[in-house]
Amino acid sequence: MLNFIFFAGLVLYFVSMFLQFAGMVFRRTAWTKIAWFMFLAGFALETVYLLARGIAAHRLPLSNQFEFASAFSWAIGALLIFCYYRLHVEWIQSVGIAATFLILSYAALQPMEITELMPALRSSWFGFHIGSAAISYAAFMLAGGIGVRYIIVQKKNSADSSLEQMDYFIYRLIALGILMLTITILSGAIWAEEAWSSFWTWDPKEVWALITWIIYAVYLHLRLNRKRRGAFLAWYAILSVPVVLFTFIGVNTIMPGLHSYGMIEAVSHFM
Repeated sequence: MLNFIFFAGLVLYFVSMFLQFAGMVFRRTAWTKIAWFMFLAGFALETVYLLARGIAAHRLPLSNQFEFASAFSWAIGALLIFCYYRLHVEWIQSVGIAATFLILSYAALQPMEITELMPALRSSWFGFHIGSAAISYAAFMLAGGIGVRYIIVQKKNSADSSLEQMDYFIYRLIALGILMLTITILSGAIWAEEAWSSFWTWDPKEVWALITWIIYAVYLHLRLNRKRRGAFLAWYAILSVPVVLFTFIGVNTIMPGLHSYGMIEAVSHFM
């Protein structure tokens, strides 16, 4: 039953993404409205799935690559819904729907079995540390997606009034992302001291989290101190996303360390 809910949500995300892009290409507003409601239905199913999985596992569903990817996808969807309803930003739909679907598709490729929580993960810092990482990655992913849209819109019409708003939203999302990543790194350091008697071990995951933090800190420096704006920073946000994805996927795949647990699972981590 759990798998059915998961894949039903994934299918709804796919159909939503397809209708969203088709509606944009053929200028069919009705299609984009249907796409949005299908996305909301998919998000509801994903929420139910994560809650049910957590109940079945008797823990937060954040302990391995599949669960973190699912939480990552959910966080993108949550930020998208917040931006759409609270901040009234409709153009973010195409960006957020696609990102949510792609990350959940990656999750679907991972082992989905519910496993017992590894001893190193049994800490009060568990949900705090991993949850902040999921929100951080989601904010960076959305910022990069908006950067793509910025470049496309600018090439079509450099005087488009939405460009300034997109530029501002990239900044806001990256500011949120770096805040949450700071919390992730600091809470991870405290947790590491408890688990391994060292605040910093130069583990590959720690190093790449720090690299990611530095890259986005440079973005904030360029915007706030150098007063850079527009296409340059949009490209910066786009080109920074692969670093986030490598920290999320690549490090766990090719650079195993203290953040990798278990040989049965493809990858198990707590960041």
